[in-house]
Amino acid sequence: MGDYLKALEFYERSHKILEKSLPSNHPSLATSYNNIGSVYASMGHYSKTLEFYDKALKIDEKSLPPNHPVLATSYNNIGGVYYNVGDYSKALEFYEKALKIRDNALPSNHPLLATSYNNIAAVYNNMGNYSKALEFYEKAHKIFEKALPSNHPLLATSYNNIGQVYNDMGNYSKALEFYEKSHKIFEKALPSNHPLLATSYNNIAAVYNDMGNYSKALEFLEKSHKIFEKALPPNHPSLATSYNNIGAVYNNMGVYSETLEFCEKAHQIFEKALPPNHPNLATSYGNIGLVYKNMGDYSKALEVNEKALKIREKALPPNHPDLATSYNSIGAVYDDMGDYSKALELYEKSHKIFEKALPPNHPYLAVSYNNIGLAYNNMGDYSKALEFYEKALKIEEKALPPNHPNLATSYGNIGQLYNNMGNHSKALSFLEKALAIQQKTLPPSHPHVKETIRRSNNVKKV
Repeated sequence: MGDYLKALEFYERSHKILEKSLPSNHPSLATSYNNIGSVYASMGHYSKTLEFYDKALKIDEKSLPPNHPVLATSYNNIGGVYYNVGDYSKALEFYEKALKIRDNALPSNHPLLATSYNNIAAVYNNMGNYSKALEFYEKAHKIFEKALPSNHPLLATSYNNIGQVYNDMGNYSKALEFYEKSHKIFEKALPSNHPLLATSYNNIAAVYNDMGNYSKALEFLEKSHKIFEKALPPNHPSLATSYNNIGAVYNNMGVYSETLEFCEKAHQIFEKALPPNHPNLATSYGNIGLVYKNMGDYSKALEVNEKALKIREKALPPNHPDLATSYNSIGAVYDDMGDYSKALELYEKSHKIFEKALPPNHPYLAVSYNNIGLAYNNMGDYSKALEFYEKALKIEEKALPPNHPNLATSYGNIGQLYNNMGNHSKALSFLEKALAIQQKTLPPSHPHVKETIRRSNNVKKV
């Protein structure tokens, strides 16, 4: 129900009773520590979460044989914390420990093995290693297909996971195919107001949003929101996420008054439902900051983005990618204000974090190089801008499938830069590469397609 303080109160009462009545290494005490840790995880208190999960693990390691499935669960829990704080190498280490135990202890088609594969896949997806992510999600899916009835919700979740990777790869038709498979199962297996059905509508909406089909995206988001309103208490964080999703579509449509209205509704729920330094609150401030930036209210945009940064500085480790996202957001405001040196300073801060936190070919690093290139471009330093745009392109050519929309963005940036430099033949060559990708992956009405055509026409006119 999202009432974390109440949950914590009852888990702690339970724990006091268990401490008095059981020996210090009893497995039930470990379970109790895990329960408390899970609430802190939901609250975004990851240091507290880790503290309680570690207590549970110490008991499990003393009281259980080394290949006991409960030990694997403990390793998974700790892996999940590292995943949430952006320490993907540590997350992978603990998820792989869990998988080794489950490989030895469980039959080859046990659903918990599939869960382990899913966890590892999620890490690879966040690391930008989409082929590895697909490999592990497909391993999990094969187990679910053998172990579960054809309309089991876990099979639907598995289709969703695969759809998410295809969406991140920019393969929207494949993403939609898997999301729709998932949705059909949920419709058969769940009551009509189940929150998982709402999540399924959200996923489909996200693809339509990325494809630029905003009316379709809104249609599915509204279906989702109606379910959340019926199924959840009025201050549940999932309702806030739903408002944010609707706001994001309006933002892409350029309807900023509507965007702000939905983002503020979301924020009001988060303020009531979450502790004051929860990372989701920071994300919410970031969403509002983006709207103010797009509206040209730069002082408000800075104010709100700095609130987000303060929360992230308190709640997250210093090399978490979300901190880099905050620096990027603030840098983008200064960029729009024409303070390019300040923008560059913040983009470089962001980039240092991404370099430490992410593998060297992660797509976020490419986005970061593009931002730095943009600042140099705006400053008129075209050779420096080209250097960073080309760094971004090299990463994307290695990390992304050949028709990914981000590749088109990079080609478009380089094309526009060559146009600024007066090299019109080079400009046209890169803009045509961008347009070729966009025409394969996006509908003709998508704003990115229209912008690339406009840029190409401008080059031809010159």
